[in-house]
Amino acid sequence: MSTKKCVLAYSGGLDTSVILGWLQDQGYEVHAVYVDLGQPCEDRDAIMEKARTCGAASARLIDVREELCRDFAFPVLAWQAKYEQIYLLGTSIARPLISKICLQVAREVGAKAYAHGATGKGNDQCRFQLAAEALDPTVEIIAPWRIKEFREAFPGRTELIDYCEKKNIPVKASTAKPYSSDENVLHISYEAGQLEELDVNGVELVDFGMGVSPQEAPDKSESVTIGFKSGVPVTLDGKEVSALEMVEQLNTIAGRNGVGRIDMVENRFVGMKSRGVYESPGMTVLYDALMYIEQLAMDRDLMHLRDRLAPEVAEMVYYGFWYTPKMDALMSFIQQAQTPVTGEVTLKLYKGNISVDSRKSPNSLYDEEIATMEGGGSYNQDDAEGFLRIQGLPSRVQGRITPRQY
Repeated sequence: MSTKKCVLAYSGGLDTSVILGWLQDQGYEVHAVYVDLGQPCEDRDAIMEKARTCGAASARLIDVREELCRDFAFPVLAWQAKYEQIYLLGTSIARPLISKICLQVAREVGAKAYAHGATGKGNDQCRFQLAAEALDPTVEIIAPWRIKEFREAFPGRTELIDYCEKKNIPVKASTAKPYSSDENVLHISYEAGQLEELDVNGVELVDFGMGVSPQEAPDKSESVTIGFKSGVPVTLDGKEVSALEMVEQLNTIAGRNGVGRIDMVENRFVGMKSRGVYESPGMTVLYDALMYIEQLAMDRDLMHLRDRLAPEVAEMVYYGFWYTPKMDALMSFIQQAQTPVTGEVTLKLYKGNISVDSRKSPNSLYDEEIATMEGGGSYNQDDAEGFLRIQGLPSRVQGRITPRQY
């Protein structure tokens, strides 16, 4: 009889440490995968060693920070996609990549099952599973928090810790924060605990990890110059940088200027509303920077079509529909739409605010001679007479047939 094999998306935290042991109790050979998304961590080697000493058949750390920024975050940026107007989707973007990496390991070790520690109430279970099943329709998903026996065995943190002590699984002795967090290079999210109480000020409660508050930021603005090539950020203050370097360096610059914090109540895919506090300093700057180059170089009707579709893209990313034909087609569309969006913008960052200082593009559609309010130029104002008579024709006919009261 062959041993059942599974891969586990492993963070080394309390939940996935318990799940690693529990899966072995169920007869699985467990291969632990720590997907490095740039999340701050005290000691990655210690996390790998912990997985091995706790019985993992293999433990591997796979660095996907560059891929996360280049192939996942930047295409979403090109869409200017924000879920429910303000959330930059930092957690959502990372989940399909985690599933992809775990399935690559599963294929390598011959595992049929993929386990994760997401709860049955949240969005992440949807993102992990929808991505995994799209890549491997035969995959067996193991979500312990959706299994009644697991929940009954571990109704609370105390039982999780007791299990670790019984199994000699090392757990950090620390006072739990009054909220939970999820980190990667794009952002940090904070939710649950005291943040579930809406009369608690979220940005005052949270101990932010990526920057200072606007009140603590310097009293002088800081300038930063970002260059784009076909909608992709490629230069920072005149120097070519990788996608990861762009995000990391902007996190530092924007973070010290108090940029990129939000507090929102959002609609989860599973149907409930939840409250989240997010910080995303570098990506917040990139969204604004790209917008200013688009204003110069992207055609009006194309931009307006993109803007109508952007909430749809944000929703798909948030829900977890990354590996779908619809998303493939939309990503091809935005790559084409961003072709002329090349240029450079200088922004000023000041106490949480972002303002534009200057902008330029070799493909700029802005014609000062046409736009000027002064006389002359190639725009003949007489032409507007016929333009407006044609535009107003339906209203004039309608006004005669069904007069409006005024």
